[in-house]
Amino acid sequence: MSSTISNERPQPDQVLVAIVDYVLNYKIASKTAWNTAFYCFLDTIGCGLEALTYPACTKLLGPVVPGTIVPNGAKVPGTNYQLDPIQAAFNIGTLVRWLDFNDTWLAAEWGHPSDNLGGILATADWLSRTQIAKGGKSLKTKQVLEAMIMAHEIQGVLALENSFNKVGLDHVILVKVASTAVVGKLLGLSREELLNAISLAFVDGQALRTYRHSPNTGSRKSWAAGDATSRAVRLALIAKTGEMGYPSVLTAPIWGFYDVSFKGNPFKFQRDYGSYVMENILFKISFPAEFHAQTAAEAAMQLHQQLKQFGKNSDDIERVTIRTHEAAIRIIDKKGPLHNPADRDHCIQYMVAVPLIFGRLTAEDYENHIAQDPRIDSLRDKIFCVEDPQFTVDYHDPQKRAISNALTVVLKDGTVLPELVVEYPIGHPRRREEGIPKLIEKYKTNLARVFAEKQQKQLLEVTLDYDTFIDLDVAELMDLLAR
Repeated sequence: MSSTISNERPQPDQVLVAIVDYVLNYKIASKTAWNTAFYCFLDTIGCGLEALTYPACTKLLGPVVPGTIVPNGAKVPGTNYQLDPIQAAFNIGTLVRWLDFNDTWLAAEWGHPSDNLGGILATADWLSRTQIAKGGKSLKTKQVLEAMIMAHEIQGVLALENSFNKVGLDHVILVKVASTAVVGKLLGLSREELLNAISLAFVDGQALRTYRHSPNTGSRKSWAAGDATSRAVRLALIAKTGEMGYPSVLTAPIWGFYDVSFKGNPFKFQRDYGSYVMENILFKISFPAEFHAQTAAEAAMQLHQQLKQFGKNSDDIERVTIRTHEAAIRIIDKKGPLHNPADRDHCIQYMVAVPLIFGRLTAEDYENHIAQDPRIDSLRDKIFCVEDPQFTVDYHDPQKRAISNALTVVLKDGTVLPELVVEYPIGHPRRREEGIPKLIEKYKTNLARVFAEKQQKQLLEVTLDYDTFIDLDVAELMDLLAR
């Protein structure tokens, strides 16, 4: 018995239509979204500059063919590279993601929407330089912020109710989709071309989460977003040639994304696209740590001080219990050997042990010369996670979006320190007023890692004031960020 599948070309899937109509027609009115995007840009660029101090990152940067310089190409912050927009997107995306220190979105799926800046900034700079060479004008940085807000929204809204990790796919699929949409708009794609481009992003091969989980955790997780956002630029450019798309890429029986990669389930949506995600984005300010452990690390820092006050230290600890949420247990509750920095910054026991021992948690603390301190693994073996169902509920509650962790320390002499609970990390919207001054200090520190004092001063003059910043030419800003 056989059945014939109709070969009649269907209308585009509604998911594609909603993204395209949002990108082409939505007007961003939220002052909170615009201001948050401004701070997000500064923080993201700063994270990329800090990554330049790590050879494991910089070895991946530059042109595909050494020595290649692209006339009117996009510049890569903190370097002298000038590249085609696809390779520039990979470079910038890899920089900003390398240390796991940029912003975060937590929902059914998690991720880092500022990863999209790789494609956005590379495309905006390349377009600006190309237009200037033809006697035209540069794009303004306000257009970069608009693209950021929209990319955040697409990635974040898709993530609210749809767990890609539960079907084994990495969240960078959402970077690819969101970047394709907003880069396509910057490139001037028509509505049909943009539909085609986004369909190409979904029909593409998608990254597995293999490199994020034991026993295979590795450094690809630090360049996966660069790969995704650069692929988005490539697909948008392909669509611009008039290349066809695949209208039922999601819903086609047997061969569509839902049947092949999502266990036959359609995407679910909690809300329409607007500016909700940027308004509620989570900044990583205090610690370069996987976000589900941010509050645990903050609690551990406070407990380190308490131990000092009692004349105790980490050697006096018998046991640590972390009361946490389900996502933390699924992603970062890890026992056994840790093989590399990428493994360590996704282990909650490591991210609690280091501040309990040293009273700090920096990117350097994931490197081998710190990890070989025997006290760390000894303390890791004494740290245990238990799920608190209410913490899990609060994590998913759109009115709270808490990332709660509670630490209880038992000492060898039988003393039990009062449980220390932190529900919201300093980068949470509920602590935004407290966090922004620290974010600015983080940005200044990162500028100082790379640039001489004169260049730092020039950058601070044009980037710290919102009104000055949004009127900047993209090409001018990228010239200032180059070395």
